[in-house]
Amino acid sequence: MNLISWDNSLSVNVEKIDKQHQKLIEMINQLHSKMKEGKGNKFTEEIIGKMAEYTKIHFSTEEKYFDLFDFEESDKHKAEHKAFIEKVAEFQDKLKKGELSLSIEVLSFLTNWLTNHIKGSDKKYTKCFNEHGLR
Repeated sequence: MNLISWDNSLSVNVEKIDKQHQKLIEMINQLHSKMKEGKGNKFTEEIIGKMAEYTKIHFSTEEKYFDLFDFEESDKHKAEHKAFIEKVAEFQDKLKKGELSLSIEVLSFLTNWLTNHIKGSDKKYTKCFNEHGLR
């Protein structure tokens, strides 16, 4: 059973970005699945690394459109992206040093941040992006 299931409440009505969000959800669900199998610690560093790389691609996609369409909340949104990248880098650093293993805290942070960010901050750009023809 997945930890997060994709539904319309997570859609920003932009196909490319929705697909990227679905990929991130898939990574969180994969991490959750490995944790339930008791293999979380073995795969945590790998999955978190992939997620860190993919989030940078995803964030650059959104930010490209912020700049292109002069999205009014761009600075605030970019700051949220930066904070997420820093937190994930902190997790990666602790994992490499053996100071952190997969925990409910890490999984909870990733799940809550992503769903809250999409439903809150990301939904705010839907109208702007759609008005500029991005769907």
